[in-house]
Amino acid sequence: MGNRPKKYMRETRTVKTSYVFPPDTNHLGTLFGGKLMAYIDDTASIAAAKLARCTVVTASTDSVDFIAPIRVGNVVTVEAIVTWTGRTSMEVFVKVSAEDLKTEETSIAAISFLTFVALDENGKPTPVPEVVPETDEERWLNETAKQRAEQRLLRKKQSEEMARYFSNAML
Repeated sequence: MGNRPKKYMRETRTVKTSYVFPPDTNHLGTLFGGKLMAYIDDTASIAAAKLARCTVVTASTDSVDFIAPIRVGNVVTVEAIVTWTGRTSMEVFVKVSAEDLKTEETSIAAISFLTFVALDENGKPTPVPEVVPETDEERWLNETAKQRAEQRLLRKKQSEEMARYFSNAML
């Protein structure tokens, strides 16, 4: 990728911690999925901006896999880190944990990968520094990113095809 500037993955680490209150939950007393998705996008965008040091926009969310419920009264922690960079794009990994402060029980509640694009002052894509892994976990995330990028590209093409198919259809 040439002589791009480099930043360590740890320099992008971003953490958001919040209590889960009754208005944040559904009729089952668990955190609304949409609320969690907003936390994920917000935290991931900050991690991406820490790398790019400019405006970033969400290009895609691969998925949000809900693994365990986040209950009213829990503390939810959203951790994000940039795992890979293209020329103007960045992949961000997000891990969501739920903690019961009374029992100290903690579980991974969700994981997600998002892609962001860096924009210059004219709203055009702009180059980003290369991200450098240091730990075994960071190296694994970085090395497996190419495969996720290929899957993302295929999914985008399928979505574009579906959009063309349904552009005039009424459902």
